[in-house]
Amino acid sequence: MVYLLDDEPDLVKALTRLLRAKRFEVRAFTSVRAFLEAYRPEDTACLVLDVAMPELDGLELQRRLTQQESPLPIIFLTGHGDIPMSVRAIKAGAADFLTKPVDAAALVAAVRAALQLGETRHATFAETRTWKARLARLTPREREVMEHVVAGRLNKQIAADLGTGEQNIKLHRAHVMEKMGVESLADLVRVAGRLGVGRSTNNEA
Repeated sequence: MVYLLDDEPDLVKALTRLLRAKRFEVRAFTSVRAFLEAYRPEDTACLVLDVAMPELDGLELQRRLTQQESPLPIIFLTGHGDIPMSVRAIKAGAADFLTKPVDAAALVAAVRAALQLGETRHATFAETRTWKARLARLTPREREVMEHVVAGRLNKQIAADLGTGEQNIKLHRAHVMEKMGVESLADLVRVAGRLGVGRSTNNEA
């Protein structure tokens, strides 16, 4: 899926014809609102986006999609881009930055590369969504125990921190491992890092 968003109808028609001729599935829009209403994060896709949109600047739309943890790679098109703008877009995760009038071959190559990137991001997005759903199943106490465990705290240290017995911590820890669907501490730490879960608690001797 290639989403195409530009406020110039003639350009949208021309690029749609070009991309469909290369057998891409294209959904074209001339307004940000229409795009946002149609966009589905579960699609493996990329977005060809004009920088200078009247409703919402393209870079601002990129920022908002990033805040929503969207896996959508963006190829920017601009008639007045400069180096600082392109650097900003690329640093923020853009797949490419092309100037108008865009070269057909360059656009097709950029779309193919962005769709490959989209497949990778989409797989990561789906995996993270699964981890978040599992995390939501933890009780508040299990969540506390998980935070301490991934910070490297021993069971007896966690028990002291939380004012409970070591046996209770062992039980909560087993529940965390089961609900999160991991088999080792290393896996739990990796997942916690992906989800931003953890405490800056220092290990004690």
